Amino acid sequence: MDTVDAADDPERLPLEDLRVIEMGQLLAGPFCGQLLADFGADVIKLEDPGRGDPMREWGREKPHGLSLWWPVVARGKRSVTINLRTEEGQELVRSLVAQSDILLENFRPGTLERWGLDYPTLKKINPGIILVRVTGYGQTGPYANRAGFGSIGEAMGGIRYVTGDPDSPPSRAGISIGDSLAATFAALGTLVAVHNRTITGEGQVVDTAIYEAVLAMMESLIPEYTLGNYIRERTGAVLPNIAPSNIYPTKDGLLLLIAANQDSVFARLTLAMGQPELAEDPRFVSHSARGANQAMLDEIIARWTSSLETGELEELLQAHGVPEGKIYRAPEMLTDPHFLAREDIITLAHPHFGDMQMHNVAPRLMGTPGRVRWVGPELGEHNFEVLGGLLGLSVDEIAALRERDVV
Repeated sequence: MDTVDAADDPERLPLEDLRVIEMGQLLAGPFCGQLLADFGADVIKLEDPGRGDPMREWGREKPHGLSLWWPVVARGKRSVTINLRTEEGQELVRSLVAQSDILLENFRPGTLERWGLDYPTLKKINPGIILVRVTGYGQTGPYANRAGFGSIGEAMGGIRYVTGDPDSPPSRAGISIGDSLAATFAALGTLVAVHNRTITGEGQVVDTAIYEAVLAMMESLIPEYTLGNYIRERTGAVLPNIAPSNIYPTKDGLLLLIAANQDSVFARLTLAMGQPELAEDPRFVSHSARGANQAMLDEIIARWTSSLETGELEELLQAHGVPEGKIYRAPEMLTDPHFLAREDIITLAHPHFGDMQMHNVAPRLMGTPGRVRWVGPELGEHNFEVLGGLLGLSVDEIAALRERDVV
């Protein structure tokens, strides 16, 4: 593969040589497509004619009756309407596969097979095609055919049980973390498969299960039980035996998160507190000792933080190299100088909202950074561009397909 010096083409995006056909809906598949589009992949999103992805309707706030979620999760994609339940629609997909690198879907297992779009069929059309499948339980196993949503994967994967206060039922995160984790792992698997294809010339199936993506984030939960006979429980704002690392009150009624659980950092915290003897106290002298006396240590620190205004406390901790930070909401993110300096929030033109702000691309690549090119498209906005320009259909042929409710 020829290489291009990014300095010679600063507008080049690193994945712009990849074409992705996105057939999924809601979040688990489409967020994977968003991640790939952020780095330049040509993501052609196939949507049901007249209805589109349900994400077009999702979200708490709906100015002008429109979703604020859709412009984010569909950013950088091209929208094409195809009725996948028709033979003609399925044939259009096969034609697209012949000219694409990746097919991304998050239907229940067996759906593609019923449509004649199974991997062996796709591989005959395009030996290099990579089929990325995101489901609740994966493509195999006794639960494979069950309906599975992100919330169920979060419960099965373990994160729900350990989230929340110990005296309350399991809580959920305020975001769709299960779907997003599965999509992120799917994007990772996609790029691994692309890299392997450069070596072998062969595509493959990337099988991502939501519960497995959650499980992959559960740290040492399994060996803690199998070797330590310990089951992690809900612990609220702290992690057991990780101390000090908590939210502490300030004199002006705010909360500040302080993380000083490493020995050297804890010693710096005690200097900031004016109580250096705490670093030598047998109750707090080591990581294990602080963990065993976590509640006691938190009380000592809270008494100290309560005596200082937030600004004064922050300056003192920063001067001593102690990690600290406020708990941000959207308003704080929009005005924080660090967010502004790194351009973490970008503004894009939206046909109905005007200027629209959203988070920028992550991670940062210094040589070939990603870029958000446009907000989520209108339904079928790119029908003629793709069906005509890519597949070579005439205006009359596309019109005839529309008459038959194929597109």
